[in-house]
Amino acid sequence: MATCGLLIPFALAAIWSANRTRVEREEEVEQQAESVAHTSAAYLNEYLSGLDSMASALTRHPAVMTLDRASSDRLFADVLSGQPLLLNIVLTDRNAVVKGTGLPVRVELGPKALSYVQAVLSSGKALISELTTGQVSGKPTVVLAYPVRQEGRSDVVGVLALGINLTEMQTLFRDIPLPEGSVVTLTDAKSRVLARSRDADLYIGKALGTTALPKDVPGRRVMTGPDGVPRFYGNAVIGRGPWLLSVGIPTSVAVSRLAPLFLRNIIISSVGIVAVLLLSLGLSTLIGRGISGVRDAVQRIADGDLSPPVRTPVPNLELAQLQNAFITMAANLRETQEKLDRQFEQERKVRETLQSLQRQVVRQERLAAVGVLVSGVAHELNNPLQAILGTAELLERRGGLSDDALEEIAFVKTQAGRAREIIRNLSRFSSQQSGPPALVDLRDVIGEVVQLRRRDLDAGTIALDIETSTTRTVYANFTELEQVMLNFVINAQQSIEAVGRTKGRILIRLFDVGKRVRLEVHDDGPGVTPEDEPKLFQPFFTTKPVGKGTGLGLSVSYGIIESYGGSIGHQGNQWGGATFYFELPASDPARLAPPGDTSAQTNDRSSLLPRSVPTNV
Repeated sequence: MATCGLLIPFALAAIWSANRTRVEREEEVEQQAESVAHTSAAYLNEYLSGLDSMASALTRHPAVMTLDRASSDRLFADVLSGQPLLLNIVLTDRNAVVKGTGLPVRVELGPKALSYVQAVLSSGKALISELTTGQVSGKPTVVLAYPVRQEGRSDVVGVLALGINLTEMQTLFRDIPLPEGSVVTLTDAKSRVLARSRDADLYIGKALGTTALPKDVPGRRVMTGPDGVPRFYGNAVIGRGPWLLSVGIPTSVAVSRLAPLFLRNIIISSVGIVAVLLLSLGLSTLIGRGISGVRDAVQRIADGDLSPPVRTPVPNLELAQLQNAFITMAANLRETQEKLDRQFEQERKVRETLQSLQRQVVRQERLAAVGVLVSGVAHELNNPLQAILGTAELLERRGGLSDDALEEIAFVKTQAGRAREIIRNLSRFSSQQSGPPALVDLRDVIGEVVQLRRRDLDAGTIALDIETSTTRTVYANFTELEQVMLNFVINAQQSIEAVGRTKGRILIRLFDVGKRVRLEVHDDGPGVTPEDEPKLFQPFFTTKPVGKGTGLGLSVSYGIIESYGGSIGHQGNQWGGATFYFELPASDPARLAPPGDTSAQTNDRSSLLPRSVPTNV
């Protein structure tokens, strides 16, 4: 009875293995269908992109732009000879009158026959039509229509149409290896067949009966095709249509792949059952007394205890060797684990060091190159600007000048002063040097910045709120932190004013984050676009109009915060606007300035403005 009882687990295991193998093979075929579907979709997208490129070249051809019928006919005929998947190329003017065709036109075509013309004229963009019948070729087709513009003009003078030969589209997929009986089907948003790799003439234009849009169709599914063959279907969406490209592999493929695996499992199970029965009968009496010790050793290893098992008396040589092997294995595993732990820790530290060095090298190289450039530009421009300012002041002091002249002189001085401030900011950026640090209370920095900007914010009806929840200080230069925060506030104000808002809101928050102090400036402006985010802290990047900013404000701020071991960044907020922030390590009482260094004992508050006027992004 005990021996027969041993057969039950093996039988159940064989059944489970067979069922699991079946599921795996079906999953394998479904994955293959989905993978081939995406590959086929890539082929089709590549072909459509090629047609777009060809159409772009044709629309810039002189004969097409001038709607020259004779030249266009010859041009299109030459192109069609090398494009077997195109039925025809047709050029029409704004009134849908044919001005060129690759195939001879038997009858005159009107606006109703070429309905895509009005659609292209209305949108001014390229479009793709639904399934239709070619007016010249008489075959099912899908038309790619492109606007034609004359050189130097923006209005559309004509429409270029490329008719795709749907009955030949399966040639795009014939090089893709598929099992026998597989089918590639392309359907439109109304589930009508546009192309099919098998029996295309029978199915093109027929609806498959499904109502789901291409984007709502699952990536995999099992269904019976219109030819009555059950298949595993993998689906991929072609956004151009939108179309759905389906690759169906017959379910019989999974069965054919499953047969040898079933046979292998049966053989392995049978051999295993026989072997277990023989071993259980011959060795049960020998290993019964010593198996408990070995089992305990194995359990300790499975539980993670890799200490060598204690040797115990065993009844035979085999168990003694097994015990020795377990002891050796445990020792080797423990040694290997210790080595791996050390190696992982070393690799982690090396990786972190390399990443840090790479970031530093890239930034330093960039700043060094830009620094050389801007320092030379600042030097060359500063002297002429000083001369302009001096001359303007001398002219202003002369008597007898009219009000218009004085106003023009004031305008010259204002613009020259603005240029001088830009040059100062360029010099500040090129030097990237920080002033003497001291213990700074960021609440004082907030107070200074609010005092500087309160008048402008009130004039722009922008509400300013402040939330502080920390009294900890940081070790930095007061003026530099004031410059960073002033950049944040000015950027927030300008982002609100840029969209023509009559009212806005700015929130300044100061709080602790672990061992750091974090300062955030929130605004309810339009926010930062995803494409601009990676470039926010790059030198000279700005989204403002010419004359509104040099793109150095955030870059300078980045250098200031990093010089004190902090971090600076950007994120969206719940208002839909932008939040700029920086974090600095909270001051350590032990980190005081060296004896005798009196410059670092007090905050640098000699001026309300930073040493270089911030230039905002």
